[in-house]
Amino acid sequence: MNNSTALNGNLTESSLNIDRNLENAKLACLIFLLLSFVLFLHLVVAILHVFFTAHHIRESARYILFSNMLFTDTLHLMMGLFLLVTMMYLIYFPVPWCIIVQILSTSTFRVTPYNLAAMALERYIAICHPLRHEELCTAQRAHGVIAVIWVIGLIPSAADLIVMTTSVNKSFFLLKILCTRAWLFVNPVQTQIRSLSLIISFTLVGLTIIYTYTRVMLVAKRIASGDSSAMKACKTILLHGAQLILCMTAFISVLTDQYVSFPFIHVVTFILFLCVPRFISPLIYGLRDEAFQKYIRKLYFLKHSEIAAL
Repeated sequence: MNNSTALNGNLTESSLNIDRNLENAKLACLIFLLLSFVLFLHLVVAILHVFFTAHHIRESARYILFSNMLFTDTLHLMMGLFLLVTMMYLIYFPVPWCIIVQILSTSTFRVTPYNLAAMALERYIAICHPLRHEELCTAQRAHGVIAVIWVIGLIPSAADLIVMTTSVNKSFFLLKILCTRAWLFVNPVQTQIRSLSLIISFTLVGLTIIYTYTRVMLVAKRIASGDSSAMKACKTILLHGAQLILCMTAFISVLTDQYVSFPFIHVVTFILFLCVPRFISPLIYGLRDEAFQKYIRKLYFLKHSEIAAL
């Protein structure tokens, strides 16, 4: 009897230690994610500050599209981080609020590849049709492209919402749920809409990036100069392709969430498949682009000078 009681006590203590370690690991992961997001946000704010203060950058279609991608990626990460925290700590929210967050999350996820395709096309026009670049790639047209991108990104979410609202009772919207897609997928048609829209989107964007990269590379080889603008455009488009591939790995997170029971699989997939593709966006232009480098250096030099003067 005493041995049984001691064994039960040891098992209880062990389970408490495991729960405590899991909670500590959760907190450590959350702190890491928040610090990473703060660093990402710091870079984004610095780049957007340059964008809005430098007139020639603000009027460039290339940088207008890039600023939209930064805004989209930031919003997507904010929504993703919010959903991850609610899932980690089992926080329940009213269905209407959950729908709004999920629409923002899925729509921004779709907008990023469309934006990558638009930026690749802009580089293609600049290199392969330089005489028509100023005519085709104006600031006004760039804003129009962004509007079209957002409309296309929102269409599947609107279709999903229509299917969902026609498949449930009104009482469903009064519930409080754990804000995951699984709770909102009440009709098999919703899964088909999501899968079809993602497959079509990534296929078209992938073909666009391959086509533009091939054409720009041919121009670069014809010029035969490693320092040419065509070669730099090739490298930029290649990085867009790498971003697209990283975004496509988000499909893997669907499988891991369903079939892998590792306690922190949601955190791992969030970091690898959602954060990493977005974190490299500021690096592509913010640290590689000469225009941004010059203004960011000036910005930080002025800040350090002011601090030193104090």
